[in-house]
Amino acid sequence: MNGEHSDIILERMMTLHPKIMDLTLGRVWRLLAALDNPQRRIPPVIHIAGTNGKGSTQAMLRAGLEATGKSVHAYTSPHLVRFHERITLAGTVIDEHHLSTILDECYNANAGGTITYFEITTCAALLAMARCAADYTLLEVGLGGRLDATNVIDRPALCILTPVSIDHEQFLGDTLAKIAAEKAGIIKPSVPCVVGPQPDEALEVIEAVAQRLQAPTFIYGQHWHVYEERNRLVYQDERGLLDLPLPVLPGAHQIYNAGAALAALRHLDLPETRFEAAVTRAQWPARLQRLKTGPLKDMAPDADLWLDGGHNAAAGQALASHLAQQSLRPTYLICGMLNTKDVAGYLAPMAPYVAELFAVSIPGEANTLPAETTATAAKSVGMAATAADTVNAAVAKILKSDPASRILICGSLYLAGQILRENA
Repeated sequence: MNGEHSDIILERMMTLHPKIMDLTLGRVWRLLAALDNPQRRIPPVIHIAGTNGKGSTQAMLRAGLEATGKSVHAYTSPHLVRFHERITLAGTVIDEHHLSTILDECYNANAGGTITYFEITTCAALLAMARCAADYTLLEVGLGGRLDATNVIDRPALCILTPVSIDHEQFLGDTLAKIAAEKAGIIKPSVPCVVGPQPDEALEVIEAVAQRLQAPTFIYGQHWHVYEERNRLVYQDERGLLDLPLPVLPGAHQIYNAGAALAALRHLDLPETRFEAAVTRAQWPARLQRLKTGPLKDMAPDADLWLDGGHNAAAGQALASHLAQQSLRPTYLICGMLNTKDVAGYLAPMAPYVAELFAVSIPGEANTLPAETTATAAKSVGMAATAADTVNAAVAKILKSDPASRILICGSLYLAGQILRENA
């Protein structure tokens, strides 16, 4: 297999397990042992779990760490355009040759054993990180926490739990308490844990797990506070107050993600003079990202074009809060979703702020929800909605009635990735 392109190896890895998702750690431990346990040799780990805000929190934490002169590995999923985005080594996205070599090594070490795509590629990321020097490793959970392939670090430097909400019920449980228990599975004995804003039901579970493991907690609303005041971000804990610019990542929910990142930076005892970079330099595509270039912008030069990859009820609420604060111009949604999501729950909070929704199927995605089904769900929560053949067709229909409208392309990250590939 030497010399093969990473896409070919990744495609082959997709065939190693009959299911895309099968949560257990046995296969991961087996492959890591065959690779001489690289997870034991990576730089100090900050492990991040939660339903919403993991990626944004990681991006802000990374920006803050790098501003203090630290080199940082980062692992995230899913990718938007290319798989390489998932693995950053000392601040640089892994290159094609390095990725192909690492994937090839893991494929051979697996020796044909049953293993999921996420499990084997996570092992590849850990192997790459173990062979490259850095000061910290930011490790984002893929799904859940307790049985996630990333949960193989015996003693992280720090854990972070971002807000927990209902999502992936078929894998994690049908109540907030059950889901929170899975997320809290990353907490380790005596390892500090930063906890973002949580529903009471979830926080009760998290606190119980932390107490049982004697893990110190730094909980929003108890040990740290963050809020917007006079168009500034104010963070406060027992060490004092920080007065910073608002996050460059748009949306009121980013205030809380920034707070978690700042709480982590405080815990690591890094220079506070550099903390401003956490909120001003973070980059996280397809999370309320304004599209400024590309064919869609050329097609709609006077429209306000946005892209967001949120896909659960909490993400819908965050988008609704953002739309409620925007200037008065009609907002149109172009939405494509997977068939595993609660579409009505996602769309309901946005209904008061949307003139019309155009539903699309996600091209090339086997698990896409048909456009007609998404449109029906939108109508059920009070939105005017219709199906469109493509995103471009939807934009064209919107421009006929309002060329200067606000257009938000939203829903699945798979749809967001396609938009970025075509409009980067």
